[in-house]
Amino acid sequence: MSVNALALVLIVGASVAMSAAWGVAERTGKSGWGDAIWSFSIGGLGAVAAVAPIGGAEALTTRQGVVSAIALVWSLRLGGHIVERTRRGGEDPRYAQLREEWGPDAPRRLFWFFQIQAVAALLLALCIGLAARNPAPAFRLLDWLGFVVVGAAVVGEGVADRQLRLFRTRHAAGSAVCDRGLWSLSRHPNYFFQWLGWVGYAMIAIDPGGGFAIGWLSLVGPIAMYALLVHLSGIPPLEAHMLRSRGRSFEAYQQRVSPFWPLPKVGSATARSRT
Repeated sequence: MSVNALALVLIVGASVAMSAAWGVAERTGKSGWGDAIWSFSIGGLGAVAAVAPIGGAEALTTRQGVVSAIALVWSLRLGGHIVERTRRGGEDPRYAQLREEWGPDAPRRLFWFFQIQAVAALLLALCIGLAARNPAPAFRLLDWLGFVVVGAAVVGEGVADRQLRLFRTRHAAGSAVCDRGLWSLSRHPNYFFQWLGWVGYAMIAIDPGGGFAIGWLSLVGPIAMYALLVHLSGIPPLEAHMLRSRGRSFEAYQQRVSPFWPLPKVGSATARSRT
């Protein structure tokens, strides 16, 4: 397979996956299915980018196998969590707000919104591919550190999701805000660990000695994910919803807990200034 052919497969795959996500969201009225499909598509496309033969037959390297396996484990865990959350709940409040703002034009705008997510999925899959195709001998110290970071990200995100799920089962109603465990250090520890995983892939892809210059493009992963989670589709709409639904309880939580980076509880002025 040529590089151009692989690129075409990934582009079409990302677009088709998120088109299907739009169809499921419209049919069920639950746009959260789009987030689940997005997570699965990143892992699947990333695995393809990692192991697809380029330029004729070639033996699968240990690095390719390990990186693709890690990507699939991550996507299956996160996607499975979102599937369960979506199945049990109603419309995601972030999407509900968008639908309200978009009005009658919501179906069309949601389709293109999901296509933007397809572009993001494509970029992240390419970062996985770069990590898998670093030609450096397996495994360097930086590789092992990257594996540890990705592994910690998968475990940390899973722990944060579980802590929040347990809290919600015990506080199904009311204005209580989860501030236990990891949620006492960050208002969005699941987002932090999701971002951290892409730092790990960049560590695996980068060769400081200059032997794989294109590997530096993997920094797009953590940069793009940070922008999405902290400034665009993650924290801002979710916190706007929490302020509407939890009011003063969430305001107090904002004052004492860092929004993204896991940090000890801090004073109100300091907490508001950190991103």
